[in-house]
Amino acid sequence: MCGIAGVIDLNQKKVSDSQVRSMIGAVKHRGPDAEGFFVHENVVLGSCRLSIIDLSAQANQPMASQDGLLHIVYNGEIYNYLELKKELQALGHQFKTKSDTEVILHTYLAFGEQGFAKFNGDWAFALYDIPKKKVILSRDRFSVKPLYYTKQGNILYFGSEIKQLLPYVSKKDLNKEVMYRFLKQGLLEVDEQTFFAGIHKVKPKHNLTINLSNGAIGEEQYWSYQVHEVSENLEAAADHFRELFYDAVRIRLRSDVQVGGLLSGGLDSSIIALVANELTSGNFKSFSVVSNDATVSEEKFIDVLKEKTGIKSTKLMLDSHDIWQETKRALEFSEEPFASFSVVAQYQLMQLVKQKTGLKVLLTGQGGDELLLGYRKFFFFYLQQELRRGHIATAFENALLSFAQGTIMRQVFLSGAQRYSPLLQKFRHDPLDDLLKIKYNLQEIGMKGTVRDRQIADIDRFSIPSITHHEDRNSMANSIEVRLPFLDYRLVNYVLSLPDSYKIHNGWTKYIARKAFTELPREILWRKDKQGFVVPEQQWLQKDFKDAVIALFGNSKLHKFGIIDKDEFLKVYNRFTQSHDTAKEFYDLRRFVLAELWMQQTW
Repeated sequence: MCGIAGVIDLNQKKVSDSQVRSMIGAVKHRGPDAEGFFVHENVVLGSCRLSIIDLSAQANQPMASQDGLLHIVYNGEIYNYLELKKELQALGHQFKTKSDTEVILHTYLAFGEQGFAKFNGDWAFALYDIPKKKVILSRDRFSVKPLYYTKQGNILYFGSEIKQLLPYVSKKDLNKEVMYRFLKQGLLEVDEQTFFAGIHKVKPKHNLTINLSNGAIGEEQYWSYQVHEVSENLEAAADHFRELFYDAVRIRLRSDVQVGGLLSGGLDSSIIALVANELTSGNFKSFSVVSNDATVSEEKFIDVLKEKTGIKSTKLMLDSHDIWQETKRALEFSEEPFASFSVVAQYQLMQLVKQKTGLKVLLTGQGGDELLLGYRKFFFFYLQQELRRGHIATAFENALLSFAQGTIMRQVFLSGAQRYSPLLQKFRHDPLDDLLKIKYNLQEIGMKGTVRDRQIADIDRFSIPSITHHEDRNSMANSIEVRLPFLDYRLVNYVLSLPDSYKIHNGWTKYIARKAFTELPREILWRKDKQGFVVPEQQWLQKDFKDAVIALFGNSKLHKFGIIDKDEFLKVYNRFTQSHDTAKEFYDLRRFVLAELWMQQTW
């Protein structure tokens, strides 16, 4: 993992490295181990490095090809670099380092930009091809590593974080359309726009190519999903899933520093810990958050896993006494608002892991819910699809079994369902309409097409990009790299190809994963309650933060920017603090509070 930056003068005028040095200085938390710069005519590249693979100085960046004609700055890991290296050596390529960075250069030499589809990893890099007079900005398939850019006049700036670009934007403007979608729908990262007008993201699974001869900027998609209908029966598919998952974890354990993991007590992180522990002969170390609040603590599940499998897990107790100040700190690193205070808890967790262990690499379970239909919404999308297809018995059976067994049907509330149902929205008054003073077209977040289509939409737009944004910022704020086995592209392709009935079956979600890892303790394998990274945020917002929230909106920036009516907000908020029926307002109002706090820090 690293922080990268670059400046390109599209008028082909020579540039100095002063701006890029400043840009790298702004993200030293991403790479405290080394830094470097490369200047060539109208292109400057910079990097700060977090050393993970090949810790020697030879692997520092910017890295050049052996003939000096290619130069790269790179953030991320190519997990299958050893396999690619063998393939390239068979073609006659020779290597001078043990790094995956050098493998990227040789892959480009051998196969061009389409060779990037060979990478199994997470990356954001800039590759400067001097003979062809072009710079290629490339980003991984699933939005794991960030890469931003802005064009100001004839100068193009790019970097790993937004803060690197802000000093060079001619005018810092709020993108009100992005803010509206966030406040109204809770959406983040749904396209290449950011909260800052004129600052964009390189799209996942795309290359952005800057032609240095004429200043043209082109975009090309280097990879797309390979989905087909799987004919294997459920047992064979479970074996195949298990095999792919083992290999996804195996290659993500490749590192020249120790790799640990986060363990929540849920199914996804437990599977990762189980596999990683076996692959490391019992030497895998995991870390778990526990809480004094029994309603959100998962300590009992963590204890069960440790007791019955022998997995090592260190419990970390989060200190919530100063969560308001910690929220401000997390927002600074996030650079854009987030929708839940659980992001703050994740930031605190990364701090604790770094302080107590010094680990640089963690495996996490992000992507499991999107891939395996773990969210409540997917259960209802599946029922809707089966009814539309005329499979009434299948839909009825799953709904009945889920309710009878106390699984996901017991965890559904109407206000949550309204979010995805235009029909239900027509029959209620949305209090947000009284607060918001701007209006843009809304995103369609219900299900269009099949469940598979909606899964892909979550992976590409609605869920994974925002999750990985927060996890990247929180981990890299503490110089930690996260790796996501569930987002191995081979596994993604395979699970998307499976029948939906292999993922939702007999009232259970994530069914194929449960079938594939039957050695897990039953308490976890057939756990009925679905929880995310839960913190008592409703209590915080309703009681603990009340005075702070009222003071915050007394001088509202959202109001000054013409986005909300602060008096209407305070009316709704005061009603919320005095009410016992608060679920829907809580989910909406926390976005307003977090957006306001971010606005006051940023503008």
